[in-house]
Amino acid sequence: MPPHRQSRLLADRYELISPIGRGTMGTVWRARDHSLGRDVAVKEIRQEPGLSDPQQAELRERMLREGRSAARINHPSVAVVYDAIEAEGRPWIIMELVEARSLEQVIDEEGPLPPRLVAEIGSDLLGALRAAHAQGILHRDVKPGNVLVTETGRVVLTDFGIAKAAGDAKLTRTGMVIGSPGYTAPERARGEYTGPESDLWSLGATLYFAVEGRPAYERSSVAATLAALMTESADPPTQAGPLRPVLDALLEKDHKARLTAGKAATMLRAVADTPSDEPVPGPAGADPGPSPAHRPPSAPGHRPAPEGTSRPGAPRLPAALSEPFSAPAPPPGYPAAPGAARPDQGAGERPAARPAAAR
Repeated sequence: MPPHRQSRLLADRYELISPIGRGTMGTVWRARDHSLGRDVAVKEIRQEPGLSDPQQAELRERMLREGRSAARINHPSVAVVYDAIEAEGRPWIIMELVEARSLEQVIDEEGPLPPRLVAEIGSDLLGALRAAHAQGILHRDVKPGNVLVTETGRVVLTDFGIAKAAGDAKLTRTGMVIGSPGYTAPERARGEYTGPESDLWSLGATLYFAVEGRPAYERSSVAATLAALMTESADPPTQAGPLRPVLDALLEKDHKARLTAGKAATMLRAVADTPSDEPVPGPAGADPGPSPAHRPPSAPGHRPAPEGTSRPGAPRLPAALSEPFSAPAPPPGYPAAPGAARPDQGAGERPAARPAAAR
């Protein structure tokens, strides 16, 4: 690949080739690691305007520290963090380059997915979150645009963490996240407690979008969306079938009553592993919703999910946007993360992605 006209070398090792994504927190570059002869993704952390020199220095140190913390997450559904460096007066995070479409792109291009496939995706994402939570790291921005699906069916959660750092443009003075309102847990929208349960709510909202083809809360403005998710029930799903009890329990407004990670893992696995003509057990009293074989017609503008669909997608857009930041340790008793490193598995080594049929 020819060098980009603005290419430059970081730490005498990483050559920036071309930008592949930009956001509030910075720019992600495709780069070449000349030491190991491989392409990587490099996250350039944006300098915050209006901060004093000591504040800028504190922010740089925090970003580097938290990038190194994220390197401890070892799960096949988390992009590997290779390095965290300071160059050109700012922090840079070096990551695995994942060639894939986002889940948002998949749904936009192909329509909603079958419940069993969404349960597979959810199981992978939940494993990634539990691995991060076990390291004291919250994601804070789980949404379809931050989920990548590769050609081989690997599901990767990217863009870890919206830091509560001074001058963070995605936070108000109360600490409320405003980056992805439709996927923000009610307690986070209110600027209250934020913990692993908040990530689980966002997971539920993401899976809702994947199976329904539309957000659970879609209003005319950010303010209206936030008000709705804090005070109203989610729009009833019509295509979730056996996945509906999981969605209802993950989207519980009271974080103390929300479905736990362990129970969510069991329920998602049950949906993924149950033949489509068999009922899936759910929480007592839960309404499983209409079965996939008897779904009502989809809403105008939303395509029904094709039956028997395999894992979505050929790669269309290069992306690797893992943006790691540490967070408070998970509450006592929070279940250990599945998919954590085995004693015989190195820190940078990952188990091979299983074929969808074998899961």
